[in-house]
Amino acid sequence: MADLEQLKQKYAPVIATIQGFAEYGATLDAVELDGEQLHLKATVPSQVVANRVWDAIKQVDPTFSDLKHEIVTTGGAEQPYTIKSGDNLSKVSKLFYGNANKYSQIAQANGIENPDRIQAGQQINVPVLP
Repeated sequence: MADLEQLKQKYAPVIATIQGFAEYGATLDAVELDGEQLHLKATVPSQVVANRVWDAIKQVDPTFSDLKHEIVTTGGAEQPYTIKSGDNLSKVSKLFYGNANKYSQIAQANGIENPDRIQAGQQINVPVLP
C-alpha cells in the first residue's frame, strides 16, 4: 500500500510550484491517495504556468508512475504579468521558466527593445516557449 505522506514529500516541489503561483490564480484542489498513486488536482491560470508545473513533475520523477495528475488551465497560453518594483525580465523569466536566461524571449514577445528599460506597473505577457 502506498504511503500518502511519503508521496506528498516526494512531490513536495510540485506542490510548492503550484502554491507559488497562487497570487496569479493557481489553486491546489486535491492532494490525496488514489490506489497506489498520489492524486494531485490543481487549477493554473495559463499554459505557461502549466508547463512550469510539468517541468517540476519531470524533475521529481520523469516516469511519474506513482502520480495521477489533473492540471486544469483556466486561461490562455500566455501569462499576463504586471511588472513590480525591483523586477527585471531575468527575474520574471526565472519565475515562469525556471531559467533567468530566457528574458530576451519575453522582451521580444512584448516588443520591448531594451530589456533593461521596464517600469513598475507595466503590463506584459509571458509567452509559451517551445
